[in-house]
Amino acid sequence: MTARTIDGKVIAAELRARVAEEVARVKREHQLTPGLAVVLVGNDPASEVYVRSKHTQTQAAGMASFEHKLPADVAQADLLALIAKLNGDPAVHGILVQLPLPKSIHTETIINAIDPAKDVDGLHPNNAGRLAGGFAALSPCTPLGCIILTKSVHASLEGMNAIVIGRSNLVGRPLVQLLLNENATVTIAHSRSKDLPQLCARADLVYAAVGKPEMVRAGWIKPGATVIDVGINRMPLPDGKTRLVGDVAFKEVAEVAGAITPVPGGVGQMTVACLLVNTLRAACAISGLAKPGV
Repeated sequence: MTARTIDGKVIAAELRARVAEEVARVKREHQLTPGLAVVLVGNDPASEVYVRSKHTQTQAAGMASFEHKLPADVAQADLLALIAKLNGDPAVHGILVQLPLPKSIHTETIINAIDPAKDVDGLHPNNAGRLAGGFAALSPCTPLGCIILTKSVHASLEGMNAIVIGRSNLVGRPLVQLLLNENATVTIAHSRSKDLPQLCARADLVYAAVGKPEMVRAGWIKPGATVIDVGINRMPLPDGKTRLVGDVAFKEVAEVAGAITPVPGGVGQMTVACLLVNTLRAACAISGLAKPGV
């Protein structure tokens, strides 16, 4: 048996189309155009590609896109001043500061400066705390994408055993909270967990988010389990080039799992689509409108 491949490209395209429909509706009914501001500090090539993709997809969904590119040596005070300006701008409903930031800038200070109502990355302590408490909150985009991908296989996650390998604030911790909201039974594991293969082997749902290439092997997986691979790692090849791999040994795990996300073409596709969802939700919430249908 070979696992079903969960096609992130198709699911993300469907989600973006639904967002575009809802954006058109709020424009028509409420004269509201959701706006996303993305701030890029420095010229990290991977971040530049990502920001360009966000800009293109934001405009394609019918939203307003505001790009702010700052030099790597920008003063922290100047970045904070820009955030304060965006916080007060009624045309901006979502603010995203592209991470990682240069070492001269204190990341936590920058995240804390963003208005929680416009924090479409879901990293502000107010949003993280609300999510942890089981209250409505803007959730980080990658975990949100993981849940949507899982629900393309299982209509309900209620009562399922899930394991999240990785405890980052960006993915692991918020993903645990989202799974609890779906009434799954959740184990959070990490690099120091004992008997990790045995912990994984009990799980119906496995989420790998540790940043270690092909760490999760076939022997770790319960037959028929759903495996969501959040990892993106560059593996060197003999010819000096690199290839993208996840945290899961895809080929061997696909022989055991029931469904699995590929890398690339899985979770990564969902992150920007979920950013659009968060921007639309933030715009509606700020404007006192009902939650949109995505």
